[in-house]
Amino acid sequence: MTKKVLVLCTGNSCRSIIAEALINSEFDGKVKAYSSGVSASGKVNPNAKKVLQSKKIWNDDYHSKVLEEVMPISFDLVITVCENASQNCPVFPNNTQLIHIGFEDPYGQSYEAFELCFEQIKNRLLPLVKSIFE
Repeated sequence: MTKKVLVLCTGNSCRSIIAEALINSEFDGKVKAYSSGVSASGKVNPNAKKVLQSKKIWNDDYHSKVLEEVMPISFDLVITVCENASQNCPVFPNNTQLIHIGFEDPYGQSYEAFELCFEQIKNRLLPLVKSIFE
């Protein structure tokens, strides 16, 4: 049975989109990731999209989503990737496990900051998700 994960941040334009794509590319369909923002920006940052395209894991279905869009989904795990999302995370039904692992926001920085963010999420978040679902 596929496990469902929500990655939550403030704007859902950089970190959570990168994490969603990484999780979806790494677990052979055993884990399905979604992302959302507590105050969604409505757009994916062009540098986040560019870094995902360079790694060949961009999917045109990725977009900035408000919480209401994903709330009907029953998640096994919710991951907050910024302090604001951690402090403003809604309560999810069914005793959904909630964890926080913060990453610096690359928004407004160079493309290299997005590459660094990608590597940090890959190296810190993916092993954590793997350990939870093993």
